[in-house]
Amino acid sequence: MRRGLRRAVAASAAGLAGLSLAACAPGGDGAPADNTSCTNEIKVPDATRVTLWAWYPAVEQIVDTFNAQHDDVQICWTNAGQGADEYGKFSTALEAGTGAPDVIQLESEILPTYTILDGLTDLAPYGADELEDQFPAGAWSDVSSGDAVHAIPVDGGPVGMLYRADIFEKYGVEPPTTWDEFARAAQDLRDAGYDGYITNYATNGGAFNYALFAQAGWAPFDYDPAERDQIGIDVDTPEARQVLSYWEDLIDRGLVSSDDAFTSDYNTSLVDGTYAVYIAAAWGPGYLEGLSDADSGAAWKAAPLPQWDPAEPVQVNQGGSALAVTSQAKDPEAAATVAMELFDDEETWKIGVEDAGLFPLWNLALDADWFTDRRYPFFGGQQVNRDVFLDAAAQYPGFTFSPFQVYAYDRQTMALYDMVEGPATAADALATVQDSLVRYAEQQGFTVR
Repeated sequence: MRRGLRRAVAASAAGLAGLSLAACAPGGDGAPADNTSCTNEIKVPDATRVTLWAWYPAVEQIVDTFNAQHDDVQICWTNAGQGADEYGKFSTALEAGTGAPDVIQLESEILPTYTILDGLTDLAPYGADELEDQFPAGAWSDVSSGDAVHAIPVDGGPVGMLYRADIFEKYGVEPPTTWDEFARAAQDLRDAGYDGYITNYATNGGAFNYALFAQAGWAPFDYDPAERDQIGIDVDTPEARQVLSYWEDLIDRGLVSSDDAFTSDYNTSLVDGTYAVYIAAAWGPGYLEGLSDADSGAAWKAAPLPQWDPAEPVQVNQGGSALAVTSQAKDPEAAATVAMELFDDEETWKIGVEDAGLFPLWNLALDADWFTDRRYPFFGGQQVNRDVFLDAAAQYPGFTFSPFQVYAYDRQTMALYDMVEGPATAADALATVQDSLVRYAEQQGFTVR
């Protein structure tokens, strides 16, 4: 592979911010993190030591559980930052040839960026290819290609609709099940006197917008790591125009806001009645409940994501992460053991769900009564997983991301902002993204199909 292409993709990963919610953690200066010291206690000092970068909430408890269960391998954990902060350090370490951990937590959509940089170890030779049946098909598709397994799925973000049942009831409007009904409900709420917005459309929501487009059949990239210098780019499609024009219309009519996601003002609007609906991944219920000014008197409910065609429902995913073994791992076999076994027991997953708000992509957890029947007090005791997210996770088909996904998100955010705040239309925005990604790919040495 041409070194110029490698450098360009590495710069894209290191220099641009934002992959969904993951860009909210404090950052560093971009230098490789010190992976020789451990945040956690090593229980068996003589065992093989595997360094891990991960930002999961409650990760220290999860690491301690693993270390207590293993005499031959011990995890030395460091939080190297979250999202762009960690990716910048990892990219720098790959360029330097040293400084990367043995195992790293990555968002699933960023995996192609690091396979093209030869930054990840194929886990199939270590037995990962035999684990496919332990995960939903779409989740496995996101971490594998051909016979190669690039990472082990951990948590996911199947998407549903969280809504204020009290607001819909107060104004006599039925919660929508299709996008046509959603648009009508937005107008009906306004006509009945509701002075908020049915929801928010965040132009800076990279993974969020990809999920909305994908639900209509959008497939912007044709990329195979086995042919790493070739890529198909088809952003400006009828499906994308349908979805973006839909949201452009609702924004123009004042029925949907266009605030940046995950700001303090946005968080306040989520819980003070400004938004009647929160289109959210499976981590959304925990996110809402965790907001400091959440109104415990609000009547939140969860429902499946509205559909374009209810006769042929399509489920999508926003976010989620996986554990990958880096190409700098000192003992790849021991590192593979960590990646494959850190989240493979119910005790660990109960910590992940109850203390960290993760949505598991391990079938034994997805099928367990303690998870499927779990009631959420913030949602009036509703069994949110059973009612919404289990089916969404099972039916998600997977999605092909680009090997310069951070750059792609950045271009999309800029174009959508111009649509909302400037004279650009939905068609203009999509054409701009298409042209910029093709031009970028060609400049970096890709052959664009």
